Amino acid sequence: MNTVPNVTFKSRVRNDALAGSNPFEWKDLTSDEIFKGKRVVLFALPGAFTPTCSTAHLPRYEELHDEFRRHGIDQIICLSVNDAFVMYQWGLSQGAKNVFLLPDGNGEFSRKMGMLVDKSNLGFGMRSWRYSMLVEDGVIAKMFVEDDFSDNCPTDPFEASDADTMLGFLKANRKAA
Repeated sequence: MNTVPNVTFKSRVRNDALAGSNPFEWKDLTSDEIFKGKRVVLFALPGAFTPTCSTAHLPRYEELHDEFRRHGIDQIICLSVNDAFVMYQWGLSQGAKNVFLLPDGNGEFSRKMGMLVDKSNLGFGMRSWRYSMLVEDGVIAKMFVEDDFSDNCPTDPFEASDADTMLGFLKANRKAA
């Protein structure tokens, strides 16, 4: 079994103790802090504010959050090769309250997963390919990767990494929560 890559994510977290109009501070999150001792569903997508990501991918995981919890999932994470500021604003615009938006600003996690692709043909540069995975205590238990995985893919396939596919897998492979 493969384990998730060991990386440090640069994120922004709310700290109400901070004075002023910006109550956020930088926080480094390691792969261990995110995955160790937890059952996590992570889905990765090409970019915040992009059409499929904003209209279908993130909203459906957000909508099915409670159902995932009933199937023993501790956390749902949305990863994108965007910086922490973009991910925060996208989360606000989407009303995301249950899915944790994880910025892979340098694409390090995506690269180490073998999922970093060149989307320069669309003006995106290097981005994550669209996929989802079930991670149990840092071990990748199942992955759903979209077809046509390649640099400069002219399409944006979205048939395998959706919330319903992952939930169907969890239901078929039920574990006690």
